[in-house]
Amino acid sequence: MAYVDQNQSKEKTIAAVITAIILAAVGYAFITGLAFNVIKKTAEKLNVIDIKTPPPPPPKKPPPPPKETPKVESPPIVTPPPIVQPPQVQSPVQVTPIPQPPRPPVMAPVAPNPPPPPPAKPSQASGVKPKGSPGEWVTPDDYPPSALRNNEAGVTGFRLDIDATGHATNCTVTSSSGFPDLDQTACRLLPRRSRFTPAKDAAGNGMASTYASSVRWQIPKD
Repeated sequence: MAYVDQNQSKEKTIAAVITAIILAAVGYAFITGLAFNVIKKTAEKLNVIDIKTPPPPPPKKPPPPPKETPKVESPPIVTPPPIVQPPQVQSPVQVTPIPQPPRPPVMAPVAPNPPPPPPAKPSQASGVKPKGSPGEWVTPDDYPPSALRNNEAGVTGFRLDIDATGHATNCTVTSSSGFPDLDQTACRLLPRRSRFTPAKDAAGNGMASTYASSVRWQIPKD
């Protein structure tokens, strides 16, 4: 394209120069008074060059679209078979055990002995305590005369009610000797002759209680 444009510009320049020469000659003919024929002949002799602009080159056709190439499927990937190696026979390794030093015996911690329990508080509660015995309170000298004459003997069981000061307040026959004289004589003498240390509660105060025992009536021997 650059070469064609350069040729066209040169031809245009030549045509312009020739046209200028013709116009100068015509002007000069009018000025000098030359005849019209001279000018006509001169004009005929001139070879008029008709410079035609070459037509532009035809547009280039776009290249044809590429033909679809057939798809070539890649061959399937075949996994090669695993390489089987023959088992290696290893010779047995003999391991010599290292003797370990004996561990020191673990001593279990000795639990401290529990503290001794506090000493029990002495209980001040106590039962009634007799001062003496029924055989001292009722003696053979107290034998009723009628019972001696009738040779009456036996054991009279009794129960005494003791107040908070240790004195007997009442006597009850709990088991009879079989003879009323002996039973009545025992219950008459026991409240007067018996003596007791009264029973005490936890605070150490005297309290009422009872005392039970028996009197043996036996005829004295001469």
